[in-house]
Amino acid sequence: MRFPEFTGEWKKSTIGSLSTKVGSGVTPRGGETVYKSEGHSFVRSQNVGWGHLQLDDIAFIDKETHLRQKNTELQLDDVLLNITGASIGRSALVNKQIAGGNVNQHVCIIRTKDNLVPAFLCNFLLSNHGQKQIDSFQAGGNRQGLNFEQIRSIKITIPSTKEQTKIATLLHLIDERIATQNKIIEDLKKLKSAIYQEIFSNLQGEECSLLDLAEIIKGQQINGSELSDSGKYYVMNGGIAPSGYYDSYNTEADTISISEGGNSCGYVQYNSSEFWSGGHCYTLRIKPTSSIATHFLFHYLKWKEPDIMALRIGSGLPNIQKKDLSKISIIVPTLDKQLQLTVLLSAFKKKIENEEMYVANLDKQKQYLLQQMFI
Repeated sequence: MRFPEFTGEWKKSTIGSLSTKVGSGVTPRGGETVYKSEGHSFVRSQNVGWGHLQLDDIAFIDKETHLRQKNTELQLDDVLLNITGASIGRSALVNKQIAGGNVNQHVCIIRTKDNLVPAFLCNFLLSNHGQKQIDSFQAGGNRQGLNFEQIRSIKITIPSTKEQTKIATLLHLIDERIATQNKIIEDLKKLKSAIYQEIFSNLQGEECSLLDLAEIIKGQQINGSELSDSGKYYVMNGGIAPSGYYDSYNTEADTISISEGGNSCGYVQYNSSEFWSGGHCYTLRIKPTSSIATHFLFHYLKWKEPDIMALRIGSGLPNIQKKDLSKISIIVPTLDKQLQLTVLLSAFKKKIENEEMYVANLDKQKQYLLQQMFI
């Protein structure tokens, strides 16, 4: 995929032949004990994301320490590449905020010659073509470490600097839109939390125990595969029971689930359709005698999530015992009031979901371009 005004052949080369510097720094003696609250930025692997910098927890070093590492001083538009650990292959550009700072031994600085646009190289490293070469250096598929010689040997095919710049500019515009969209989502979530607090902390009604309102059913354990990184802790194979275990779903729709154990312990989720429930969650089914709506209870429990998570016991992978859920109390207003609040909060939840879907589509668009615009 190319812009129509460019037709020339791309030239094959290597990062080493197109760079004036490929190297990393060191962690100062004393490690975190020598970090300061201000001074020269000290970039670690956690500060290098997929095409962007993550500077919320940036460390600083003093002038004396900086001068001892003068050869790793960052210049504007240097390309940073993580070279050790689970974050190998993440790459970002040096901006004005960290220019003049330093890096540790886990981050490589690549400083390019005039015929290689830094932003083009950064995006190439993030593309399938770049990542495949980075993966090829890892023994047995283990992403453990890259050395400088391997980085210099990475093959790259480049067009003219004008075309490189145009490709990089397009991808940068998408990155900016993704960053804006993520900020919108972050602000909406903060507003949602504030609305939850305002509504539920001032709610009037009857105080009930969670066990008074709902039957709490434990899922059926088969193996650990119902846990997932996304927090969809109870669904296997998209909600379909694994072959040979069950012929149908084992939990009905319009229920609430609370994660019983694992990394997502205490997470609350509404179930809009029937699903297969694993052994790491409790499912809440509203009792026929309860004057509470499922959606209202879901929003209330989302507000109560910190209290539910405080019920965790055990070290390592914690769990929550069913009897302890009786400690969660609910203020139950009239059904009319529940409906009014549910309409408001569900609309807000849907708004956030739509914004998250939009940013996911932007991410897919960028990944498609990264795959199609490099050779």
